[in-house]
Amino acid sequence: MISAMDQMNSTDVSFLNIENDFNHMHIAAVAVFEGPTPAGDEIERMIASKLDEIPRYRQKLQFVPFDLGRPIWTDDAHFDLSYHVRHTALPSPGKDEQLRTLVGRVMSQRLDRSRPLWETWVVEGLEGERWALISKSHHCMVDGVSGADLLAVMLDAVSDADPPSSTSDWKPERPPSKASLLMDSFTEGIRKPAAGFDNLRRLIGTPRRALRELADLSDALSTFRTSPSLELESALNGPIGPHRRWCHGSMTFTDIKKIRKRHGGTVNDVVLAAVAHGFQTLLQSRGVPTRDRFVRTLVPVSIRRDEEKGQMNNRVATVFAELPIGLDDPAERLAAVRAEMDSLKEHHQSEVSELFGAITEFTPPVLLAAVSRMLANLDQQTIQTVTTNVPGPRHTLYAAGRRLAAVYPYVPLCGSIRIGVAIFSYAGTIHIGITGDYETTADIDVLRVGIEAGIDALLSVS
Repeated sequence: MISAMDQMNSTDVSFLNIENDFNHMHIAAVAVFEGPTPAGDEIERMIASKLDEIPRYRQKLQFVPFDLGRPIWTDDAHFDLSYHVRHTALPSPGKDEQLRTLVGRVMSQRLDRSRPLWETWVVEGLEGERWALISKSHHCMVDGVSGADLLAVMLDAVSDADPPSSTSDWKPERPPSKASLLMDSFTEGIRKPAAGFDNLRRLIGTPRRALRELADLSDALSTFRTSPSLELESALNGPIGPHRRWCHGSMTFTDIKKIRKRHGGTVNDVVLAAVAHGFQTLLQSRGVPTRDRFVRTLVPVSIRRDEEKGQMNNRVATVFAELPIGLDDPAERLAAVRAEMDSLKEHHQSEVSELFGAITEFTPPVLLAAVSRMLANLDQQTIQTVTTNVPGPRHTLYAAGRRLAAVYPYVPLCGSIRIGVAIFSYAGTIHIGITGDYETTADIDVLRVGIEAGIDALLSVS
């Protein structure tokens, strides 16, 4: 019988199904360390010592014939760590711009589905005696929160940690046969609806709450009645190619706290206000009018419960926020973002999204696959970008005794969204990673500069 821990959930499957030649559905973290690059196979030995704590790193996908069931994770009998850990170096002088170019190229390549869906690149030669790890995993395996947990497991909490142990008694389990997969999928098809309805009852609870959920669904859909201008849509939406650009920046929690003390709001509100300023700057540099306009962004929200901590899968809902790019006053922009996010919370938009997720859990796999692939190819103009915000470790981490100085995230692009913004907090700093379609976002750094300037603008107003 297939274990629930080995079978992909519907969200995982969706990320797998929407991948094609242009939608590369991997997420990543670019971790920059201080000090000399570890010698020889030191990083491989560090990762090898953690593999027993990360079973998914030695597992690959096994598909059910004819899409009659959801794929499962099975041990890779031919697992080869050296395939997944790769080494490269930047040419002198090893500037950040060269790192950005390398990350864009690494992210332009799909992961091999015949192997475990992850890679780690050891990058030598960053100026200032620094080096980096580019950790790339398929989104069907992890979401942002589980990726942050993975980072904390992989690295050390102290600089003088014991040398990694190379001993492990791991032996791959034999994968199930196609016949047993089909039989288990048939059994699962009978059991799953009952479990799905139990989950729906948990989410809806009472008839009164069910009515509220319907009202909230209506409110959530009503946000799509208005759309940005056609000129703005054509500037940010459209077909994407297989290649990527990437750039990175940062802001400090000290500055965020100063802004919150003066103007109120959450950390997320402040960051989104800065992102709004960044898009205003980008669009104005392209000659696109922004007055009285907004950019609609998809914002993933973690719904991971305490008992699910440490699991490698996706537990996210989504909300859709309108970033007020038409406001020039920084304080007014932040106030508008606060009002928008408070409204989304009031109408429980993330809970509505979770409800949809519960429904898809007992949607037939063939239908789920068809719908996912259709959505991946849909030329929609109602959403201009995606903005993820993941809290990372608050304490300093180390690899082979070297201090982790910064962690810059990478978010994938999909459909007609040409730009995505990812935010990751670590040890008192908020790091930003911006993904762009290579052919249409040569000016992606304008957005980064605009986001950082948005923080400076908020600091400058009393």
